[in-house]
Amino acid sequence: MKVSKIQLAKEAFKHKGFISKIPVIIRMIKSAMKKDGYKPHFKNVIIPGLVFVYLISPLDFIPDWIPVIGVLDDLALLALAMPLLVTEAEKFIAWEVSKKSNDMMIEEAEVVG
Repeated sequence: MKVSKIQLAKEAFKHKGFISKIPVIIRMIKSAMKKDGYKPHFKNVIIPGLVFVYLISPLDFIPDWIPVIGVLDDLALLALAMPLLVTEAEKFIAWEVSKKSNDMMIEEAEVVG
């Protein structure tokens, strides 16, 4: 059973609506780069980033040519990383909503005052 890393990644990305969270993750990264932007939890961003680098690199701890086990290490790392990134994206959405509501309250106070 030969499964490519691309097929494996496609299956993993279907996990918990990851595809629908990609625009949120991009906004989260842009916001994290700003001075007063979102500050993500370190492990929820670094671990998925390292897993992504590992998956696209040609080097493996367990070579892919070993049947089943070779692909299983990649799948296990994706199973670890995807929920962390999705959780951080959900926290970012909550942060965005709270920031927008705070901004609206400030604008209303300025109009009334």
